[in-house]
Amino acid sequence: MDIDYGKCWDTSKKSWKSTLILAYQSLGVVYGDLSISPLYVYKSTFAEDIHHSETNEEIFGVLSFVFWTLTLVPLFKYVFIVLRADDNGEGGTFALYSLICRHAKVSLLPNRQVADEALSTYKLEHPPEMKNSSKLKLLLEKHKSLHTALLILVLLGTCMVIGDGLLTPAISVFSAVSGLELSMSREHHQYAVIPITCFILVCLFALQHYGTHRVGFVFAPIVMTWLLCISALGLYNIIHWNPQVYKALSPYYMVKFLKKTRKGGWMSLGGILLCITGSEAMFADLGHFSYTAIQIAFTFLVYPALILAYMGQAAFLSKHHHTIHKIGFYVSVPDVVRWPVLVIAILASVVGSQAIISGTFSIINQSQSLGCFPRVKVVHTNAKMHGQIYIPEINWILMILCVAVTIGFRDTKHMGNASGLAVMAVMLVTTCLTSLVIILCWNKPPILALGFLLVFGSIELLYFSASVIKFLEGAWLPILLALFLVTVMFVWHYATVKKYEYDLHNKVSLEWLLALGPSLGITRVPGIGLVFTDLTSGIPANFSRFVTNLPAYHRILVFVCVKSVPVPFVPPAERYLVGRVGPAAHRSYRCIVRYGYRDVHQDVDSFESELVSKLADFIRYDWYKAHGIIDACNEDDCSRSGASSGECRLTVIGTLDLSGTPAFELEETMQPASVSIGFPTVESVTDVIEMQPVERRVRFAIDNESEVDSRDEMSSQLQEELEDLYTAQQAGTAFVLGHSHVKAKQGSSVLKRLAINYGYNFLRRNCRGADVSLKVPPASLLEVGMVYIV
Repeated sequence: MDIDYGKCWDTSKKSWKSTLILAYQSLGVVYGDLSISPLYVYKSTFAEDIHHSETNEEIFGVLSFVFWTLTLVPLFKYVFIVLRADDNGEGGTFALYSLICRHAKVSLLPNRQVADEALSTYKLEHPPEMKNSSKLKLLLEKHKSLHTALLILVLLGTCMVIGDGLLTPAISVFSAVSGLELSMSREHHQYAVIPITCFILVCLFALQHYGTHRVGFVFAPIVMTWLLCISALGLYNIIHWNPQVYKALSPYYMVKFLKKTRKGGWMSLGGILLCITGSEAMFADLGHFSYTAIQIAFTFLVYPALILAYMGQAAFLSKHHHTIHKIGFYVSVPDVVRWPVLVIAILASVVGSQAIISGTFSIINQSQSLGCFPRVKVVHTNAKMHGQIYIPEINWILMILCVAVTIGFRDTKHMGNASGLAVMAVMLVTTCLTSLVIILCWNKPPILALGFLLVFGSIELLYFSASVIKFLEGAWLPILLALFLVTVMFVWHYATVKKYEYDLHNKVSLEWLLALGPSLGITRVPGIGLVFTDLTSGIPANFSRFVTNLPAYHRILVFVCVKSVPVPFVPPAERYLVGRVGPAAHRSYRCIVRYGYRDVHQDVDSFESELVSKLADFIRYDWYKAHGIIDACNEDDCSRSGASSGECRLTVIGTLDLSGTPAFELEETMQPASVSIGFPTVESVTDVIEMQPVERRVRFAIDNESEVDSRDEMSSQLQEELEDLYTAQQAGTAFVLGHSHVKAKQGSSVLKRLAINYGYNFLRRNCRGADVSLKVPPASLLEVGMVYIV
């Protein structure tokens, strides 16, 4: 599952054999959670609201609901519609949000640039717009309150996924271990299930730092064995107990069930909805597999296995009415195979839990990349397989909460109510966002989006209402957790945007920088100074404060902006935007490093060496351009961008080494390793300048000449600048970072003062600093204190 910038498998070029192998591998990663739902669906449904009677109307009605729910939501909604709404092969809540942000200017991310739209992964699905699509787009772009509402909706879905990551391991492992109740007395069972469940959960979380790749190869066989096991048990129970159970698949039994049970039947839907727990994983894990592989695995194996499992349990229960108080999965398992099934169930529940825990890590990392979550440590457990990460702080918090939920709730009923609400909330968010994608990105008629929203939204609202009504019986937990997390994430994002706006309005002019010199008592010291800022143009205020207090700065000065763009991946050849700040003799540069929300951020050592390499390539390129060897942009780019003199152009530096004398050719299409120019920067968060810069791509073919020969042909000016760069690299690199304290300005509302003065500053003090996130050596760190009045 090695992902290459979101397009890891191109099914049009791969054989069916490769696709089937992918489908097999997806079982362990995607379907672990969904496949273990038969362990607790019937037990949760018949926990209190309805009872199994001699007429079998309840059990057949529940089976009919389960069948149609599995058919309409995972099969029709996800497999045939939602999976197509991918973002360069990536799925999930942030993928949908990213798609919408690219087709309509609704993003609240700061430091956007027109240059970002030229990324090869920033492709628009259907450029021609329909009239109705344009109306909705204009409406969304006009009202900033809708931008905030959309972001809160995305954050709510994200928080519910995190809540699912807390609840799914608890209910899965607890339901699997509860099979022991049929093999021991009630007294012993009461004191055995909880400790065993907690022990398994602690072991599961304690092993997270090793990464799933060490045991991942056994995940697919375990889930495959489990699916074949429940299929065989289902067939056995159907044939042995009630071959006519297939009649209950008719929708007639749903109507009959609701007529008889009324309010109790409606409330029992909170248990039935657990049959689709894990459906969202099909979309969230799309980047690890292909659309076809996930479609094949679900349609031809997972879906039939689950239907057989539920039919088999219903067939058994239709002939065993004396098991009213023991309705569950294990009562339908023959005594001969009960222990092997128990072992397989526990293993399958661990696999299902692992998948949702990994998904929680992934979505928190995405939130952090987009500035919506406090900085946490992200450990990549496998250098070869992208996306396998481990977040220590989140892992231990999840473990403590998961064990607390198990000990506190102690039964499937309360855990199921909590888990069900989290699941349905995520699905509702996905339905709403997909409806916008249908109109804005696919340019389909609004009637189709409305139909999608009404059909699937009404089904999910019905189940959601049945979950919310059980607020006091466990559903309070995901609501409380979501409110807390949404508050934390929104406060962090709001303060981050306000800090950027403060920097934007307080930046220093280029003339001020150029005026610094010996006449003012300012000296240049050997080395490279990397000044980190969120600004994409201008001189940040923290640098002026730095020079004011310490009247010296480095011989090579680089203003570095590490920013996120609304795409899953940025190819390395397009990651670096480099330009000059002032004349060449000043030795000052600007470097913008762009990452997607699923990209792996580099460590400081590789970043430093690669940055120097990109600067050297840019210096050579700029020299070639200045001497007329190449011509890559129009002369009017400066005037059209409105940028200050000396900062009007940024160059996309590719991966080629420009150390020799170039032979060059102009191309109209994007090449992976290329140099392009002509991108103006955006000066404001809210006002994005619309323009169509004339752009050409330049591909360099390097002659096989020796380094000595190429140096002879270079001008002394170019040699001097390169020597200054490499000499400064040998002298050492200093990282200049801002150490900020944010305060709400006078006259702010009480809510804003609480959010900024207490909420944000508490989070900032207790999360990892920028220096820790970048892994900057303490000896190379220079922190500049800044007070932001926002």
